[in-house]
Amino acid sequence: MSKNLVIVESPAKAKTIERFLGKEYSVKSSMGHIRDLPEKQLGIDVENNFEPNYVILSNKSSILNDLKKAVAKAETVWLATDEDREGEAISWHLLNALNIDPKNAKRIVFNEITESAILSAIKTPRNINADLVDAQQARRILDRLVGFELSPILWRKVKPSLSAGRVQSVTVRLIVEREKEINQFKATPAFRVLAKFIDDSTNSIQAELNIRFSTEEETKIFLEKCKDATFTINAIEKQPTKKTPAPPFTTSTLQQEAARKLNFSVAKTMTVAQQLYESGHITYMRTDSVNLSKLALTTAEKEVTNLYGKKYAKTRNYKTKAKGAQEAHEAIRPTYINKHSIQVNDTSQERLYELIWKRTIASQMSDAEIEKTTVTIDISNSKEKFIATGEVLLFDGFLKVYMESSDDVEEDKVISKLPTLQQGITLTADHIQAIERYTQQPFRYTEASLVRKLEELGIGRPSTYAPIISTVQKRQYVIKGNKEGFEREYKTITLKKNKITDSIKKEKVGFAKGKLMPTDIGIIVNSFLMENFGDIMNYNFTANIEKKFDEIAQGKIKWKTMISDFYSIFHKQVEVTMETSEKARGERLLGVDPTSKKNVYVKLARFGFVAQIGETNTEEKPKFAKLLPNQSIETITLEEALDLFKLPRTVGIHNEAELVVNVGRYGPYVRYQDKFYSIPKTMDLLEITVEECLDIINKKIESDKAKAPVVVGNYNDMEVSAAVGRYG
Repeated sequence: MSKNLVIVESPAKAKTIERFLGKEYSVKSSMGHIRDLPEKQLGIDVENNFEPNYVILSNKSSILNDLKKAVAKAETVWLATDEDREGEAISWHLLNALNIDPKNAKRIVFNEITESAILSAIKTPRNINADLVDAQQARRILDRLVGFELSPILWRKVKPSLSAGRVQSVTVRLIVEREKEINQFKATPAFRVLAKFIDDSTNSIQAELNIRFSTEEETKIFLEKCKDATFTINAIEKQPTKKTPAPPFTTSTLQQEAARKLNFSVAKTMTVAQQLYESGHITYMRTDSVNLSKLALTTAEKEVTNLYGKKYAKTRNYKTKAKGAQEAHEAIRPTYINKHSIQVNDTSQERLYELIWKRTIASQMSDAEIEKTTVTIDISNSKEKFIATGEVLLFDGFLKVYMESSDDVEEDKVISKLPTLQQGITLTADHIQAIERYTQQPFRYTEASLVRKLEELGIGRPSTYAPIISTVQKRQYVIKGNKEGFEREYKTITLKKNKITDSIKKEKVGFAKGKLMPTDIGIIVNSFLMENFGDIMNYNFTANIEKKFDEIAQGKIKWKTMISDFYSIFHKQVEVTMETSEKARGERLLGVDPTSKKNVYVKLARFGFVAQIGETNTEEKPKFAKLLPNQSIETITLEEALDLFKLPRTVGIHNEAELVVNVGRYGPYVRYQDKFYSIPKTMDLLEITVEECLDIINKKIESDKAKAPVVVGNYNDMEVSAAVGRYG
């Protein structure tokens, strides 16, 4: 056994580091955390100054035993876990769980896995930073207190098996509030006027009117004027502008761009980035800094000059604007900037590496130079003006390599290549068209835009974005899904050859793909928490808690004092809410049933969401019908709710047996000959036909036949069968 034992977090990292250290070093992995608070108990002694009771994780016993044997034979133990608070805490837990003598332990950190970085770390060891450990403990303990005290309230007041979390609940609030904005949004129409003009040389110019008309009448009055109007170029303004490259990647911006350009989820981005880091391809992937080291800046300048020429190189030192950012860290960049791509037989790693390389290189390149031309076209008999805009790329600069994407694209402005024009010349209108356009509803969050919003509000930190977004989906408070949208008519009014014509066209709007939407249970939980725990759900309060963690990490405040201040107020709120709050049902009155003249509600009942006709506090029992999987208590209409009471519905008869459709505990189904067959959630139970039901039944029967056991032989007088089971 080597005299030196190096302990890292992952086996992949261990293999990479082992290549750089000699035979005197043995590198082993802890596989992440080995100790934590107990799973099913609070694990915090509230009466004894919040002393945590850490236990060895159930799946880490054998790893711990192996590490203990290695520690016993080593003279020096090098704790080489990640350089963030979580990594510092893992080193601290290892020190304690393995009973390592602090005199024989050395803490080393590095933000890239290269030979020079590892050897430099070995030369400059330090002690474990107690402040960083305390900051991690404070986050873990505060979140455990909130989760363990809020969850039982939700079980009693909303629904069993629910859970709550400090940051997750605030994240759900963001998504719920955005959905409410969308549901309450009323689109207002206006007419956008576009024109195609021709000059004396038969060149065409696309232009847009500088105002929009709110009514069809106003639009037609304007177009009537245009019949007799003269169109003259009044002004030509040329303005040189520059585009500056985006800074190198932080955790947040990497997650956003990987979502936009590569269609990666936030969780996938972090998994792939971790693999790249542990293989030595990129620097540490959990960072909120846009700084680059001097070596990286020098290497990038050299690489840009070699690839594109000196004119393209421009060294830039970016400053981090994120709240609580740690400037000592470095941005995410390739470990070796002269390595343009990697071949690792993993497409995801290769694509993410290429994205990081391009972003890093582009950040050290010259501005793109653009000449923007704005042409103002006067209308002789009207005060309105047409505006034509053109752009010419004079020097591509960083655009040769990379251009940052955006999440949601607003309506395009008319920007086209303009011919050479002169002030004062008269143009001929080929045609002028007014198109009815509607104001756009707020955009739903994608995973990437939600990360940007959390960062903007100061909620969470680089290491927490991915777990937050995964948790709210796992708890089924939020789903990532699609919205079908709806068809909408819009008018176009065209002036061509001095004749005005109308037409009506159709467009599909409101469609959303891969967007985050709250579930009904998410909406009810959010409403309950907002009503009873307004402080915890407050964005500023949550951001201030993050600042407190930062202050603990900087040694400015003690973690137990911070937890005590929080808990003394929070615990009282918990006690009052448990005693005084009403049960949350999310009940919504839809209207009156025209047949029975009774009120119709939708709400959360014991076995899910239901529509209800009648009152629960009267002698006559109300009627209930289960909501369909694609229906929401927030948006369901009275008519849709009343249709549910038409179920169960007999669709028809086949072979003297009824085909009955209904909604059960596990979703829509058709019952035939006392057997149940699942119906896809997208199918309308009130419209489904006999043929469609039989198709579903036959496909299920064929599928079951394919999975049926097949006798393949005998062994010791016993039949041997092969079959497809639940797990394959």
